[in-house]
Amino acid sequence: MTSSQITALFLDIALIAALAWAGGTVARRCGQPAVIGEIVAGILLGPTLLHGSFTETVFPPEIRGHLGALADIGIVLFMFALGMEFDWSAKRSMRRTSLTIAACAMVFPFAVGAGLGLWWGPGETSAGRLPYLLFMGIALSVTAFPVLARIIEDRGISRTPLGQLALSSAALCDIFAWVLLGVVMLLCGSGTPWRLVWFVPYAVVLITVVRPLLRVVMRKAGRELDLVVTFAGLLASSAATEWMGLHFIFGAFVFGIVRTNARRGLPETVDTRLRQGLGSLGSRLFMPIYFVVAGWQVDLSSLGPSHLLDLSVLLVAAVAAKFLAAAGAARLSGMTGRDAAAIGALMNTRGLTELIVLTAGREMGLLDGTQYTLLVAMAVLTTMSTGPVLKRLLPPADRSGGGAGAAAPEEAGPTGQPLPAGAPARDALPGPAPREA
Repeated sequence: MTSSQITALFLDIALIAALAWAGGTVARRCGQPAVIGEIVAGILLGPTLLHGSFTETVFPPEIRGHLGALADIGIVLFMFALGMEFDWSAKRSMRRTSLTIAACAMVFPFAVGAGLGLWWGPGETSAGRLPYLLFMGIALSVTAFPVLARIIEDRGISRTPLGQLALSSAALCDIFAWVLLGVVMLLCGSGTPWRLVWFVPYAVVLITVVRPLLRVVMRKAGRELDLVVTFAGLLASSAATEWMGLHFIFGAFVFGIVRTNARRGLPETVDTRLRQGLGSLGSRLFMPIYFVVAGWQVDLSSLGPSHLLDLSVLLVAAVAAKFLAAAGAARLSGMTGRDAAAIGALMNTRGLTELIVLTAGREMGLLDGTQYTLLVAMAVLTTMSTGPVLKRLLPPADRSGGGAGAAAPEEAGPTGQPLPAGAPARDALPGPAPREA
């Protein structure tokens, strides 16, 4: 890089960090998660603003590749942190109900999304019809676990049975989504299908070698060696899945799960500083860069009146399918009508997870520019609606966080969700709904 390119890169990173903070601050004051403001800021820095002339001036082409590399590092850290949150050892009593809600909230929207794909058509994509239909099903069935956790924490219900059930259901739903996305990535693999045979040895090595090694390091080694081994393993896992024809986000996510599984039985303090470091480094620096890089492919100014029908159908299909499936499953599991509706509203949160999925689909050639823009708009709008809808559904005590089941705000993890606190309410389940007169 030349001296002028380095100067431009550093100034662009400073601008992105400042605008992301401003967008997040505005979003919080409007009652929305900060990530919504950051995503909107990233979109406005793309071709949506001034038809791309601002983007071309501020982010010259020779700088974009370097910003894209930093954005990829941010996604690796985020997916690793997300994988670290999937620890089910403290949620055994609610697994059946969570599994029921997650399965319904995944299967029904998936079918609706695939049907919408048949109506929408693959457009100008070249990856094939089957991967496209599967991807559309995933796009409508994703739930943003980190954003949902932040909304639950902001409402003061993170330790209530309702909040814990929503979190565990969303986590399971995301696991299903990432597995299906891995299948789509396999179908879209380019030219080297023989590399996929290495997935089984890769999984075996993670379970039989890496997991015990991480556990020994966490128990006996110092914190510095723990960090070195963890980040080296994270990058190696991401590189391995990318080389096999999967996406590097899959390797980062799996390594996060392995790390959490290796820590089982050890004190939570083993991961406290690691979580906090990931939170500040990833959310304040790398993820805003990712929002800008993703925003370069979103051009809201290109949407005309003819696209309003597509967006309207997409919104109705996404919201109705997710809400009816999740709320119906919760109601059949014995929850009250109000709590079941709250579960349905929370599971409609898409946010950052949806953006990652859509960006992966764009890179695989499954979405053209218009489809990508419409799906991003759907993700932002459905996530923005969750807070106001939840405010109307929850009783006054829960709205202010002062109800009997509410708890003081917890320490946030790297993805914005509360760290496990081991509260008794964690294993409690909402009882059967009392009959109304």
